[in-house]
Amino acid sequence: MDLGDLDAFHCEPMAAALEQFTPEAEALRPGLHVFGARGPSRYFGGEQALAELVIRAVAAAVPPATKVGVGVADGLFAAGLAARAAAPSTAVLVVPPRQSRQFLAGLPLISLSDPVSPLHPDEDGTGALLDVLWRLGIRTLGDLAVLSEADVLGRFGWPGLLAHRLACGIDDRPLQAEAVPDSASAEAEVDPPADRIETVAFMARALADDMVARLSGSGLDCVCISIEAHSDSGHASRRRWRHELRFSAAAVVDRVRWQLEGWYRSSERPTGPITLLRITPCVVVPADGRQLGMWGTRSEADERAARALARVQGLLGVEAVTVPSLAGGRRPADIGHRMPLYAAETADDSQDAPKVKKRQGRRNKKTKVADGPPWPGRLPSPQPAVVLDRPEPITVADCGGSPVTVNGRGEASAEPWQVTDSAGHSRTVTAWAGPWPLDERWWRPPARRRQARFQLVLDDGSAHLCVLETGRWWREATYD
Repeated sequence: MDLGDLDAFHCEPMAAALEQFTPEAEALRPGLHVFGARGPSRYFGGEQALAELVIRAVAAAVPPATKVGVGVADGLFAAGLAARAAAPSTAVLVVPPRQSRQFLAGLPLISLSDPVSPLHPDEDGTGALLDVLWRLGIRTLGDLAVLSEADVLGRFGWPGLLAHRLACGIDDRPLQAEAVPDSASAEAEVDPPADRIETVAFMARALADDMVARLSGSGLDCVCISIEAHSDSGHASRRRWRHELRFSAAAVVDRVRWQLEGWYRSSERPTGPITLLRITPCVVVPADGRQLGMWGTRSEADERAARALARVQGLLGVEAVTVPSLAGGRRPADIGHRMPLYAAETADDSQDAPKVKKRQGRRNKKTKVADGPPWPGRLPSPQPAVVLDRPEPITVADCGGSPVTVNGRGEASAEPWQVTDSAGHSRTVTAWAGPWPLDERWWRPPARRRQARFQLVLDDGSAHLCVLETGRWWREATYD
């Protein structure tokens, strides 16, 4: 079941509505819930009848304008896409047994980056994989499914193999389940009782670290957890959460935060502070996808810093602590940006063995960002010192007052003479370099980007990176 972009505040009524059909409903994220349909469908008269009942129950529980879709298929990936593809009139799409591949064949390739997929476009080269597949002429999941599995594995490695299996309708999540050790669950009394979500989330981090460490010591990974919170007013919240691959400590904390946010905004919200938090692994699988590095692992000082930053998050909020992140790219805005600490930890903790090797390769490339390769067309060094979050609109004119333009051959119409900022202040250009043309993803029209970039030095001594795109000038960055 998919509710689009429903936030954590409104997903609690949906989860409560599903409890009348099954006690085993699991949330992948706020607004995206899954459960096995075989048992409930027999009780409620078949998969179609069950889906229609679910639609009515959930539609009555969530805000009226919320788009609700229910999909039924053999695998989690196909069912999630079926929920999105359900017709607005019925909001239900049931894929017949063993027909998932035929259903997926006509869907666009970008469906592999859907939230229900174990592939993530921002991690481990998945975005580059989809980009290369597009350049090779693969437009749909059916185009990918007809390729040889051996050829895809040899050319693209583990991410390519996983993408191929998903396109073929082979979604073997969850993997074979192992018996959960009795000692794997973690709980703690909140003393003094807490009425702030961030305080409970800070305590959840310690519990999650302990649970993940104990499972790792037994050679297991957790793919499904149960989170239980009790208040001193006698209210309790119990929910099951499932992860696309495996839970890290940071991912567990995210689920605790989402669940509490939804609980406090629901009609069943507690009237007192939280007194008990319990995290229990429900489904574990063999931990066959993690490789420890020989050098560069986290030190004791790193652990102390992480605990201190987590404490700051608990006091100021989850978005208050950000860390720098580097990546490859041709534009300064693509090379470096800041991201919340919890997002960085989630990205680092969710790697398996083949992905770790690839990530290490990407780190090596990050050290080359200032040298040039592997990004032809990137500006020469030095890189700008300040990159604007939102480029500032400006006007660049020649000595006659006419706007400076760039033709199709990358030639400027005249020398830049004057720059006027968004506030109307003008400065004279004392030196300039460029234009450096940029034409990215010309093979994919929706993602294509064309720019002409100039380095301009003004009469006040400042130096800026300015770009001309779609006939408009922008200031993107400033140099020291």
